[in-house]
Amino acid sequence: MTTPTISTEREANGTRITISGEMLTQSLSVVEPAFEKIQPETGPVTFDMSGVDALDTGGAWLIADLARKYTQAGADTTFTGLRPAHSTLLRTVSDNMPDQAGTEAPPRGFVNWVGHVGQKTVGAWKDTLSILGFLGLTLHRLARTIVMPWRLRRAALFSQMEETGFKALPIVSLMGFLIGVVLAFQGATQLKQFGAEIFVVELISISVLRELGILLTAIIVAGRSGSAFTASIGSMKVQEEIDAMRTLGLDPIEVLVIPRVLALLIMLPILGFVADLAGLFGGALMSWIDLGVSPGMFITRLKENTGVWQLAVGMIKAPFFALVIGVIACWQAMQVKGSAESVGQRTTASVVQSIFMVIAIDALFSIFFSELGV
Repeated sequence: MTTPTISTEREANGTRITISGEMLTQSLSVVEPAFEKIQPETGPVTFDMSGVDALDTGGAWLIADLARKYTQAGADTTFTGLRPAHSTLLRTVSDNMPDQAGTEAPPRGFVNWVGHVGQKTVGAWKDTLSILGFLGLTLHRLARTIVMPWRLRRAALFSQMEETGFKALPIVSLMGFLIGVVLAFQGATQLKQFGAEIFVVELISISVLRELGILLTAIIVAGRSGSAFTASIGSMKVQEEIDAMRTLGLDPIEVLVIPRVLALLIMLPILGFVADLAGLFGGALMSWIDLGVSPGMFITRLKENTGVWQLAVGMIKAPFFALVIGVIACWQAMQVKGSAESVGQRTTASVVQSIFMVIAIDALFSIFFSELGV
């Protein structure tokens, strides 16, 4: 194997760089320091390649990178003595080199960590402003749709109602039923110690109607429908279909977001009500089996000791949960940056943020109704 070498000579008409030997990847470590020491200058530069016996992609990359540095410095570069195969390889490598060199990872340490935290904080603040702006835009389009209902795309609305509502009924019903069963079983275990098994009816009804029914329904909808919203609109963003809509004069918010948000606003209260009924049925069945509380006694105590406000408190939360889930899911979809990986990342973020906001809003409502004495 011929050791690769490089030398630089100044001539009357410019600079001559002579490269010789076998410019192969396994031997480049010998010549790389010499390449790095060369400081590009302006003026004509000639690369004499007549002495190159062999050339592979690694060697071509090293030569092309040096030639690019001279070009960026304002020099005119030419190659002489190139074999046809070497010329083709060098041209291919030069055409596929990135415009900018990659940057090294920043050094680790406390200062770098503080800087990273600061960047994340600023990014979170910008995202908050962005999503608030998107919320305002969505509410504006909703208001305009209410004033001018003929602008609403009814086919899209009914399709989304089917996807987010009717197809979710089985899983929501099963979830509500199992929650009622669990509450009755656990409540019975504890209440038996005090001989107060009959109060399991109030435990089930208040827990399901006021909190768990609508909360768990919203969490299921966020994971099921919210992720579907982000994935579908995000895929359209990747395929530039949203840009095509804008070119045709269509408003993506009106075409894509409003039908989905309206479908959630309509269907989430219905799903929550179904979950409440399923939860009460599951609780009544378990109470009958485990405690001997007959269905008639369960219904009687339910009527006597559970006010309509217990149901109303849960139903009041439903539109707020629906709006938050729909807006976050569609906003995340609009943030997709042209790759399938971005769609997956945004879908995950959509589900996480939606569930977090649903729980946070539920906590705020709990404090609010507690202060009102409801």
